Amino acid sequence: MQAATLTGLGDRAHLRHPGITLQTHLDDVVALVEAEELTDVILVGHSYGGLVITGAAAALESAGTARVAGLVYVDAMVPLPGEGWGGGHSREIVASRKAAAAAHDNALPPPDPSEGFALSAADAEWLRRRHVPQPFGMYQEPLDYDAGLLQHAARLFIDCTEPAYLTIAPMRQRVRETPGWNVTEIRTGHFPMITEPERLASELVNFATGAPKIPRAPEA
Repeated sequence: MQAATLTGLGDRAHLRHPGITLQTHLDDVVALVEAEELTDVILVGHSYGGLVITGAAAALESAGTARVAGLVYVDAMVPLPGEGWGGGHSREIVASRKAAAAAHDNALPPPDPSEGFALSAADAEWLRRRHVPQPFGMYQEPLDYDAGLLQHAARLFIDCTEPAYLTIAPMRQRVRETPGWNVTEIRTGHFPMITEPERLASELVNFATGAPKIPRAPEA
């Protein structure tokens, strides 16, 4: 298992700068897959990371390398072509986030983990110590990709339901109404890697070992 740290986040927070875009993060994932010569890859994205795995998978497939076998969206965005992170937000939310990012060198301060995520006090404090600002250059940047490139990939949406993260609500409805999706629920908040790590790991392993793979269309 490989964990890709996106530029400007986690242990690469020291690389954050105002010019980071969605393409920067797509390149991070594509570069890792190509450098490690990985095949039959299952890309896993949480929250905003759903945009990243979608775009990275399309980029890998468009290169003709046939590397991606599946996509897992952990309470994550599931974008259609042309959609982006902030595309469905109200004018008030957009204005508020743009103002916050402008005041922090084009980075969005992390939310208070003690509010709305059903975390214990200890878990909230653990997350607070590790949260860093989110690069903001991609907030109003649409993800343009060829959805046909991903038709062969098995797809799983992990829906965290207690409490449900409202930002993800349109995605929950979308995947449940679209044929070909596997959907599972975990009765926890938006950070299952903290609150239900064993259950999350089990779901990922089960998907990786048992999800039906959709055959690729033969090349013309």
